[in-house]
Amino acid sequence: MRAALDGAPPDLVATALLLTSELVTNAVIHARTEIEVRAWAAAGRVHVRISDERPCRALVERRLHPYATTGWGMALVDALASTHGVQIEGGRKTAWFELWPEAPPPPPASAQVIMSRPGPAVTVTLVDLPYALYSAARQHWEALLRELLLAVYGSDPSGAPVRAEDILVAHDLSNVIGGSMAAAVDKDISEADTISVSLAIPADSARDLGTFCCVLEDADAAAQQESLLTLPALPQIRAFWQWICDEVARQVAGEHPISWTLAPGTPSTRPLDLAAWDAGDLQASPVPTIAADEEDRIIAVNEPVADLLGWRADDLVGQRVTVLIPEHLRERHMVAFTSLLLTGQPRILGHSIPLPALHRDGRLVHVRLNIQIQEAADGRTVFVAQLTPRTAAPRAPREDRYAPRPTSGDRYAPAAPEKTERVIGEETYEAALERLSLLADAGSALSSTLDLEEGLNRACNVLTRRLADWCAVDLLEEHGHVERTSIVHRDPRALTSGVYLGRLPPVSEASHGPLARVLRGAGPLLLTEIPSPGRAPSPLDARQLDLFTRLGASSAIIAPLRARREVLGALTLVRTDAGRPFTEQDLPLVSDLVRGIALGVDSARLYQKTRHTAERLQRSLLPHLPHIEHLQLAARYAPSSTTAQVGGDWYDAFVLPSGDTVLVIGDVTGHDLQAAVAMSALRNMLRGIALDRQQPPGDVLRRLDLASHVLYRQATATCLYGLVKGPKNGPWQLHHASAGHLPPLLTTAEGDTRYLEEGAGLLIGMDPDLPRPTACDPLPAHSTLLLFTDGLIERRGESLDDSLSRLRQHTAALARAPLDVFCDELLIGLGAHSADDIALLAVRPVPP
Repeated sequence: MRAALDGAPPDLVATALLLTSELVTNAVIHARTEIEVRAWAAAGRVHVRISDERPCRALVERRLHPYATTGWGMALVDALASTHGVQIEGGRKTAWFELWPEAPPPPPASAQVIMSRPGPAVTVTLVDLPYALYSAARQHWEALLRELLLAVYGSDPSGAPVRAEDILVAHDLSNVIGGSMAAAVDKDISEADTISVSLAIPADSARDLGTFCCVLEDADAAAQQESLLTLPALPQIRAFWQWICDEVARQVAGEHPISWTLAPGTPSTRPLDLAAWDAGDLQASPVPTIAADEEDRIIAVNEPVADLLGWRADDLVGQRVTVLIPEHLRERHMVAFTSLLLTGQPRILGHSIPLPALHRDGRLVHVRLNIQIQEAADGRTVFVAQLTPRTAAPRAPREDRYAPRPTSGDRYAPAAPEKTERVIGEETYEAALERLSLLADAGSALSSTLDLEEGLNRACNVLTRRLADWCAVDLLEEHGHVERTSIVHRDPRALTSGVYLGRLPPVSEASHGPLARVLRGAGPLLLTEIPSPGRAPSPLDARQLDLFTRLGASSAIIAPLRARREVLGALTLVRTDAGRPFTEQDLPLVSDLVRGIALGVDSARLYQKTRHTAERLQRSLLPHLPHIEHLQLAARYAPSSTTAQVGGDWYDAFVLPSGDTVLVIGDVTGHDLQAAVAMSALRNMLRGIALDRQQPPGDVLRRLDLASHVLYRQATATCLYGLVKGPKNGPWQLHHASAGHLPPLLTTAEGDTRYLEEGAGLLIGMDPDLPRPTACDPLPAHSTLLLFTDGLIERRGESLDDSLSRLRQHTAALARAPLDVFCDELLIGLGAHSADDIALLAVRPVPP
């Protein structure tokens, strides 16, 4: 080819060689026929023609993301050719380009080669398809198929993990799916959209679906075994292309479509996983949240997580995630993260994991970590981690306030067929039903969760679907502070970075605007003319008018949230369409709405206050472990990830006047304030009995049972009481007795494990007259004694023997780990799936 272009400018020749190689590669991969290449130079210009004998493979528009690993051939032609095109004549297709010395005109859109077969087609409807996730899934399977093709055309085709003919069939069907999607999707679609789309799949191509699925599964399995350079699919990518395969197969068989949000076995069905990742959502979240990329670098941080861990948000962006991980857990994190990328198999994704985070000053902050995966519109995979402080209730999965919703032709209500209206007083029968339905749906949304912010979000989602274009809720906090708790817009793209939640300016004497008036008790107020922010008399009024300007407001209603003769906050409802403004006829409905919302806010606050009191009580009952020269002690308490943050689990350790060390672990039946109160009483009684008469553990538990039977007849509890005896240099012994509690686990430094099952007796509160035995077991130096509650091991549907065996395996692997690492690793490894509170106490005898 260089000889054919002799005399042309060298830079044009180099470009021609590059583009020719790309087009020839396309012809080899997609046409798979004889190829003819013609090239010549004339008048300083280069002309190239590449022909194949398969004209049915046409060109269609293709969207390329910066992180795509395939499909750049035609993009290079677009970018570098002065002009180019495709000609189809008879049984041949010719792709051509020309290179001119002068500047080329603007290039056309990028394109790719796909299969276009004549004949009947099958219509396949994909419902609730997250377009960003589709793009990422398609990029991944195209990378797998491209590498398989390279193996087939390489020097040793036998090395390919899949048969050559199957790879070609799968590659063709991938092109069909991509082309059908490009033809069906509007060109102006946002990558962040969730859409429902109907694809026209050629009937003969649909028959190749089984081969396509098998090739992808075999290729992904080979990637997991590191037989390919392409990394295996992450869980949501794998689930997504399996869903597409299932939908094509089901609908070809005549079955109805199943949406992505309802598909069984998908990683999650929350709206958070439907929308593309957006840093604005993270910044607006009140939950401490960070986001990281596939290189384990932090790409976004919100203020709550910066405050929690003592950093400025900007200082964290760009650093490795390990800057927030304690040193003893960093290697584990790197191993787990690398394993996820290399195998595609998740271990902690979607689970609430109790572990410590590293504060900037070096101290540990105990949190629950929940990691989700989202796809960004530019093709990246983003790991989004929420760090909930362990003293606060874990949040239920948040419905994404910015998730796109379908809109009907009527902006404010679904279109309905014309019908004869029955009149009831001044209101039609249909309007009355709609009114009652809206009130019921808003109340149900608010009461569907105990989390106040989540409930307000859900209620606002209902209101923006059926009454307003957008709405906001502002709540009065202690000391008169105003907190913007929720902003929801029917168009998620309208909520830009300048629209945020959080603290508003106070209601001052200079505040005379509608929001300030409502927060003082006026209203509901109807605004038919929206003043400009420059006319605001105070910072609070200016903030509200600025929001109206940013999001657009033609009319609005601001109504107070009142309960028990107290103003709790305000609800702002806004319409942006001047053709259908709010009127006085809407005020009665809004009054009823805010009455129900206010009752929900008041109930949620009462619940939160009660829970906060219980949490403070729970924290006050967790003791400081004593410092003992020859004994290392470590303890952990992790509230349930699914229940209220208070319960009956407790641990204790203290030194008796005799020098013996007391170890206690217990669990009062229940997960409420009553259980915490009973636990406090039992703990204090046990301390008093242990100090008053330094008796064998069995006698101490019998006396505790007797006292409990007299003072707390309805309380039942398990308890294990132990005494560590022995001089500073050893040997040491554990004298112990159990009241229905799980046996302690002893792990030697060599990794041998056994449960100390002697000394067992009935639960506290059953029969105080029965004698309770005391057992004695040696504690070897550097061994680890673990006392724990059932939340650490018990799982629904699993036998107790299997649970206990799993715990032994974990402690054996951690036998030589530092005691803090020992405890943290147990919580990480076993605490993710727990639906119960977890308390554990670990003791390790160490000679001075």
